[in-house]
Amino acid sequence: MNKAIAILSIGLGLIFCSPQIISSEEPPLSQVKLTEINAVWGEDEQLWGTAENPGDKWALIRAISYSLRYLDTPKAAEVYNNYPIPGITRDRVRRSLIRFKELLKTAKNPEELQTAVQKEFILYQSQGNDNQGTVHFTGYFEPVYTASRQRTQEYIYPLYRQPKNFESLAKPHPTRLELEGKDGLGNSSIIKGNELIWMRDRLEAYLVHVQGSAKLKLTDGKTISIGYDGSTDYPYVSIGKELVNDGVFALDKLTLPILIDYLTKNPQELSNYLPRNNRFVFFRETNGAPPQGSIGVPVTAERSIATDKSIMPPGALALIKTRIPYTTNTGEIETKLVSRYVLDQDTGSAIKGPGRVDIFMGTGKTAGDRAGLISNTGQLYYLLLKN
Repeated sequence: MNKAIAILSIGLGLIFCSPQIISSEEPPLSQVKLTEINAVWGEDEQLWGTAENPGDKWALIRAISYSLRYLDTPKAAEVYNNYPIPGITRDRVRRSLIRFKELLKTAKNPEELQTAVQKEFILYQSQGNDNQGTVHFTGYFEPVYTASRQRTQEYIYPLYRQPKNFESLAKPHPTRLELEGKDGLGNSSIIKGNELIWMRDRLEAYLVHVQGSAKLKLTDGKTISIGYDGSTDYPYVSIGKELVNDGVFALDKLTLPILIDYLTKNPQELSNYLPRNNRFVFFRETNGAPPQGSIGVPVTAERSIATDKSIMPPGALALIKTRIPYTTNTGEIETKLVSRYVLDQDTGSAIKGPGRVDIFMGTGKTAGDRAGLISNTGQLYYLLLKN
């Protein structure tokens, strides 16, 4: 993949990759590098907030508890037994989280927290995509759409459960075109009868495939949640990349709103571009559960990140420095440079190498608008106790 296009991935929101879908491809071992450094620590302003905008310290504490839950699992033990960077162990990551959580609870102000953290912790910096620490940040979110339990004249585009015989299906799997047809209505006996829900907008149905989860407001007044439950064995193909390759947009001019506007005004192009992504996703109802990251715990808005889990320490505490958009009181978008403590709890099919981070921005339209505007460089550090 062209590097300039690859770094867009989720940065233009939903179109470019799927944060919930894990790729089996691994980067070369030479990319496995976190360097211990002495760095200038930035203050996490959002923890404390202001009189007008309360902080989210307790949301971060809850996110830490989720990571600790993961670290107590056999899966975490297996992952860290094979983790390639000396000195970064499950025990050290776990102790670091426990101590940082204690400091969060007892610190009376930002200065007290920062002094304690600088005294007790060290930073490991990702080498980034240029071996100089430059990391590209993007954003993702959980969409909220309308749907129906039954097919109607209006709700005609299905999302599917995983077929019972899917695991025994011969590879290569059927393509997206073979499964759902050029019109997206479904024409394969493999998936027929496994319809989970029906949507009225084909692009929205596809975007649920891209995100891997959604909240759905049903026509009967109920709201359900659905989540990722497997996919066909194909790499993810970005339709944003395809549009750029076809000359429809210049790379530096393409944004998520522009892309969605184009596909809304030219719906015939959906039949051209959507089938180019052969990765087809199956879903299950999650009974109102929040969206989960790849390590099996809920992700927290603006406190959970997705990285390449073949080289980054899962569940670990990190510090990111980048620009994030905010909505002002007048409804405008303002981008601010932030330093923020986060938990590494997710991954994505386009999140590859040490130079990519995806930030979970939350649920709903505002979160999606903000996620779609994140495409900025910055730095990624992991915090670990000195001993």
